[in-house]
Amino acid sequence: MQSQTQTAGERGTSLAERLAALWDHLGLDAAHVATQMPGSLAGFAAAHPERIAGLLFHEPIGCDPAAFEAVAGRLTVLAGDGGTSSQIAGVVAAALPRSRRRVLENYAQPGWADHVRDRSDAVIDALRDLPGTATLLNRAPAGGAHAGISYDIRGSGPALVLFPLFLAPTQWDAALARLAAEFTVIRLGGAHLGGVSLLEDRASSPSYRGMFGTLLDIVDPGPADHILDVGSGSGALARIAARRAGHVTACDLNTYMVREGADLAAQAGLSGRISFREADAEHLPFADASFDHAYSVTVLEECDADRALGELLRVVKPGGRVGVIVRAIDGRHQFSADLPDAIRAKVEVVPPMVSPGGVADGSLYRRMRAAGFQDLVPCPAMPSFAGGSGFWRFVVGRLEPRLSAEELTVFRAALADAEAHGALFVTFPHHGVVGTKPASP
Repeated sequence: MQSQTQTAGERGTSLAERLAALWDHLGLDAAHVATQMPGSLAGFAAAHPERIAGLLFHEPIGCDPAAFEAVAGRLTVLAGDGGTSSQIAGVVAAALPRSRRRVLENYAQPGWADHVRDRSDAVIDALRDLPGTATLLNRAPAGGAHAGISYDIRGSGPALVLFPLFLAPTQWDAALARLAAEFTVIRLGGAHLGGVSLLEDRASSPSYRGMFGTLLDIVDPGPADHILDVGSGSGALARIAARRAGHVTACDLNTYMVREGADLAAQAGLSGRISFREADAEHLPFADASFDHAYSVTVLEECDADRALGELLRVVKPGGRVGVIVRAIDGRHQFSADLPDAIRAKVEVVPPMVSPGGVADGSLYRRMRAAGFQDLVPCPAMPSFAGGSGFWRFVVGRLEPRLSAEELTVFRAALADAEAHGALFVTFPHHGVVGTKPASP
């Protein structure tokens, strides 16, 4: 995606207004749209339903169905037959009975899985079957940015706008060539959409930044030190670390995130202090003892944690420190709302969000020791996220499908009451630890 800058006026613009401006800029009266994160589209769908010809939720992560009432008859929900996305699809179907449900049989993968690559035929079939009439476009491949949203265009035919997927490593790539043979495919990107937006919003929470700041305080990089960030995502934390160390190498398995992270670092004036690379946490492409220190934040849940810890130990110099933070499924959310015990028991249990071999519990500390780290300094934390923030919507969107219709009404009323009479927030438990690589004999 191309680099983009924002004027002072753009910074106060809502996402719905940005999308409307982009539609105008591209000459779209109406377009088919596909997204995994309905929240990115909710305001636009409510304000401009006529500009959405057909809509696909693919393995959706969270959804407020009320925002899509006006497009319900043109909505298809494609989700597996198990897991959180299946639950969310059920909530959407119950709230929007005019929508259509397509089931991916024997499929229950976490939100960061490569869903389009896994089931590309089903995704393409669902997009081909979208109702409504989209604007026909026929133009040369092009890329650019408008209203703070980047885009690239290929193919010809009815307009199909692809929002970024959550954390899928290859995004829409597995289906892109076939889609471009039938549609004018417009892929969107930038800091306001998809997983990038979520990671940037998460890092904007003062208590989340405090958690990471504590980790950095313990790692204690010097102004000339070279640090490795494993699983850097949008680079939000790498930009913080770069202001304390000499240089940060930020690596991620997700090519899209690497590209967007580099763009955001350039906008922040930090290109000279952060290098971005595509890399797998289980097989880091660096020589032994390449870095003074390293860290990894909410990544070891999604891979073979023991292998990744071994790689972190290998690439750090003797005496170097490695910090690791993971989500804690053995902890509990805490809502700042007066909830009945039965509802609290459902919504304060952390969704698993952990792959086979991943770590998201107190075994992190034992695993660090087993990997060979010494002088462990534990630093668990409970960062909080304010009501209405992007990360708040993500957390709540994953929890609400656990509730019955009656419980959901009570839950939302309790949240509204808390917001009216004081602070509304949710805490999110994490385990954290810093270990030191033994000095050479």
